[in-house]
Amino acid sequence: MRRWQDRNIENEITTEKSLFIGLDLGQAKDYSALAIIECIRTVTNGGAKDEITQLNCIHLQRWQLRTSYPTIVADVVKMINNLDPFLYPKDKTTLAIDATGVGAPVVDLFKREQIHAKPKPIQIVGGANISEEFGMTRVPKRDLVSVVQVGLQNRTLKIASQLPEAEILSRELQNFTVKITDSANDVYGAWREGTHDDLVLAVALALWTANKPPFRVSRREKELFEALAGNRY
Repeated sequence: MRRWQDRNIENEITTEKSLFIGLDLGQAKDYSALAIIECIRTVTNGGAKDEITQLNCIHLQRWQLRTSYPTIVADVVKMINNLDPFLYPKDKTTLAIDATGVGAPVVDLFKREQIHAKPKPIQIVGGANISEEFGMTRVPKRDLVSVVQVGLQNRTLKIASQLPEAEILSRELQNFTVKITDSANDVYGAWREGTHDDLVLAVALALWTANKPPFRVSRREKELFEALAGNRY
């Protein structure tokens, strides 16, 4: 079995594999969703250069509406604890949890569990500033959206088309857009009222955590997500 880390001694290049799991928590009218991103990065000269070369979305999941949070927590803990610890050790596995609104009590539920991952609560906020306090990271939605967009643009993000939820994610990307208000603030939302963005946000939570500090793109580079949704394999 191949280890999660391979070393090319001659070129002093280390290939490292880690796992980032994004959990977006829905409410009565919104789905809860999970995305698992396998991050592959190359490190040269003992860390002089650290570059993400590929981000593979290897799992997508959506729970039925009104699924209880304790059930979701139990499902996620079981899924993570069943991962191969040799391929994905605990210190290389991060669970980014949507702690916005109702998410805060769910974070407390995870803290009571023995989970084979590092929990990272993320509160999605407006504005443009990232902050951290008492273990909670507050991330503007614009940063989460941008990191998905850049991953698709530079083709480091690969979403396996054989995943059952891949088509749902594709539709969410097509419906998701960026709007610039007259006050020059970025407003992100679904293209049509009533559409969902749960899988998009689950992927975004995982990608942002993998890519800290997050990618930023200029206003000119912001495009409709339907132009990017075709970059799947």
